[in-house]
Amino acid sequence: MVKISINGNSHEVPQGITIIQACELVGIEIPRFCYHERLAIAGNCRMCLVGVAGGPPKPVASCAMPVNENMQIFTDTPMVKKAREGVMEFLLANHPLDCPICDQAGECDLQDQAYQYGKGEGDYREHKRSVTDKNMGVLIKTQMTRCIHCTRCVRFIEDVAGTTEIGAVNRGEGMEITTYLEKNIKSELSGNVIDLCPVGALTSKPYAFKARSWELKKTETIDVMDAVGSNIRIDSRGLEIMRILPRLNEDINEEWISDKARFCYDGFKYQRLDKPYLKIDEKFQSVSFEECYDKIAELVKNISPDEIGALCGNLSSLDDIFALKKLMQNLGSQNFDCRLSDQKFSGQIKGDYLFNTTIAKIDEAESCLLIGVNPRKDAPILNARIRKRFLTKKIKIASIGDAGDLTYKYQHLGDDLNILQEILDGKNSYCEILKNSKNNMLIMGEDVVARRDGAEILKLCKAIAKKYNLIRDDWNGFNFLARNTGLINGLELGFISKNGVKEILNKAENGDLKLLFLHGVDDEIDFTKLQNCFVVYIGTNGDRAVKIADIILPGSNYAEKDAFYINLEGRIQNTRRAVFAPNLAKIDANIICEIANKLNLNLGFNNHEQLSEVLECEYKVLSKINQLPSINQKILEALDDNFINSIANEDKISIRNYDYYLTNSIARSSRILNKCSAENI
Repeated sequence: MVKISINGNSHEVPQGITIIQACELVGIEIPRFCYHERLAIAGNCRMCLVGVAGGPPKPVASCAMPVNENMQIFTDTPMVKKAREGVMEFLLANHPLDCPICDQAGECDLQDQAYQYGKGEGDYREHKRSVTDKNMGVLIKTQMTRCIHCTRCVRFIEDVAGTTEIGAVNRGEGMEITTYLEKNIKSELSGNVIDLCPVGALTSKPYAFKARSWELKKTETIDVMDAVGSNIRIDSRGLEIMRILPRLNEDINEEWISDKARFCYDGFKYQRLDKPYLKIDEKFQSVSFEECYDKIAELVKNISPDEIGALCGNLSSLDDIFALKKLMQNLGSQNFDCRLSDQKFSGQIKGDYLFNTTIAKIDEAESCLLIGVNPRKDAPILNARIRKRFLTKKIKIASIGDAGDLTYKYQHLGDDLNILQEILDGKNSYCEILKNSKNNMLIMGEDVVARRDGAEILKLCKAIAKKYNLIRDDWNGFNFLARNTGLINGLELGFISKNGVKEILNKAENGDLKLLFLHGVDDEIDFTKLQNCFVVYIGTNGDRAVKIADIILPGSNYAEKDAFYINLEGRIQNTRRAVFAPNLAKIDANIICEIANKLNLNLGFNNHEQLSEVLECEYKVLSKINQLPSINQKILEALDDNFINSIANEDKISIRNYDYYLTNSIARSSRILNKCSAENI
């Protein structure tokens, strides 16, 4: 700690921080445009000028000046005030006066600071310069005449996103921020530059001229488009969601969100299911919910419990899965599952399917072994955290399976499964890194555990974790990276059958399964096997499963209901309803309760509100919202060597190449994300 004086008052602050950080710690506001606490220091805008006694006879940039012992800092002297007014005048010299039509109006740092620190009039009478707008893709709208050259976007794309696609060309008055070779930005995190831009130079293209910030209702909730559980804010007007913004959470997403989380919102209204349908003579006809329930009741009366099944999808919440499981159990059926890709998890050991290191503790990792996983696609926010650690040069990263460009350098050990055995036997070059590092991480992907020998590979990875001490009281480096939260929710509630999804689908194909409930299942299963089965689809969007369904029951998405979700760390979070579901669509749990009532079944609850109470009683862990589960030492229990001979070593470890932008029914219904997909082909 060092002692400093700010405006005549003594303070103690940590050694090595800058003046602007010290002022923030003691509650003194310093204006800034280029400075951002998560980006490298640039010192471009000079708006953060302060006076330092005994220093230079002119104001200094507080963002670039570290504090020293007994330093005397002044933030409100006439010299500082005049300097800031001069800087503001320079910034406004070429800035267009188009605030009434600018999407940034009402949320503009330049507006706020010009009012607070500007002198109210300018001495410049020359013509303002004009800059050609740049093409940055379908997500980012540019008005580069407004740009003040703070370079926040440049530093974000280079440091955080890691794709180096934006830069500055020319010098002085001719300087322009542009993409290299006028190409679209390919990063999955590109939308964050919209939030970072302190003026209206970079704004949201889909949101352009749609609304003003003060018109919108703001709802704090979470994102479920992947398993990270990023904290978000949904801004809505009436029944329409206008935009999605990130919300600060240091332990999960810091203040970033992925493009899929930010721009999926138009998928809530396109291809939307808003009324029930019944297939009559191979054509869907709009009917009432009651008619659909009567049809289901008629079917259930004429079949045995073993001929009924249920599958839950990638976006299913804990509430939905809990209600569906209760329905199946009351019907006497055990044909239900959540492992759509046939992931080899038993559900008995919680640590098997979680990211046990946690996102925040990636900052402490010293080595990272990726096994059949592409974190850039599966979880862009988590991948950005790995890159953040990579930039410290304190972590060694290696991959088994070719993951492609992950935005950081890594050692590709190969694609052979026997590399894992070599690491276990200590015969691979990467073993030295594991031996010499304290906090080692191992990350498995879904493609690995979905193989026919996935259970054996899981045990092999556990053996590696045991040998190299990856699991201790103070550290857990054994991780599984889930692509969606529905899988984790289902495993947490034990929504699994003895023989898995393949057995359920084979029964349906053979005619041994007469009735199948699909809750939001639009991916990863072979729908052609359901042609001989009566399918009841509960979901939000007209997607792949709708084509083969016999009954369609419209549900609510995560922005239209209060529900519990578990993220990849095992952290329980809850969504908040931002808008009501359209037309006749209902909360999914209420639909399931109404089906149960029609069948005269007692689930223990009659609606979603009662379900939430029962769920919290049966699963006490739900009272620990936003808390991490304790490190699970049971991961290594009952580990033996019998698995080694069952591994199909002749198969390569492959990573499925899928379209990042179109991973679920909401994303595929989004016109914005479809444009992104087309741009990246």
